[in-house]
Amino acid sequence: MAKVAIVGAHGQIGKLIIKHLRAQGHEALGIARKEEQIPALRKLGADTVLLDIENATADQLATGMKNVDAVVFAAGAGGGSTAERKHTVDYAGSVLLAEAAKLAGVSRYVQISAVGVDDPLKPDTDAVWKAYIEAKRDADISLRASGLEWTIIRPGPLTNEPATGMVTLSESAGRGEVTREDVALVVVAAIDAPSSIGKQWELRGGNTPIRDAVCQ
Repeated sequence: MAKVAIVGAHGQIGKLIIKHLRAQGHEALGIARKEEQIPALRKLGADTVLLDIENATADQLATGMKNVDAVVFAAGAGGGSTAERKHTVDYAGSVLLAEAAKLAGVSRYVQISAVGVDDPLKPDTDAVWKAYIEAKRDADISLRASGLEWTIIRPGPLTNEPATGMVTLSESAGRGEVTREDVALVVVAAIDAPSSIGKQWELRGGNTPIRDAVCQ
């Protein structure tokens, strides 16, 4: 049994990660930035820490992650946010979590990124979308260089359909829809699979059972 801290725990995927961690016998620690988010996380069975990653230090975050075995970065500034917040959440939040993990003695780090973030951007790309892509790309670059035991998962367009349990997961799976719940299940499976360390995967719906795909 592992205890897993989730940054972005109150997001749709974050809550699904908690659900499936608990279902598989693990403990979850939800990092929430608003007090009103706490009850929903506790109802799912998570322990909680109230902390805003945009205003916290690595020391503060590390203090909240005592006795944790792995961390997951599932946060995002979300639709309608500014280019500046893409940087402070999607990039700087990931870097902060890596720093805090090291301070807390946690080596295992799973990050949810996005498909296509390494592709060149067109000159007329919307400024906010450009900031989002660059933030996700740079967060992945930083994590790969962190020295931590990382796994990076890059899903395609997300849907709210129920989990299928079947995916395509590889370095170059290509763009394709995937359910948020299947993303969460891949994250949980990766935490349990040492063979996923050092892997950067694109993820879309497919025909391979998740456990088999992660342990390939």
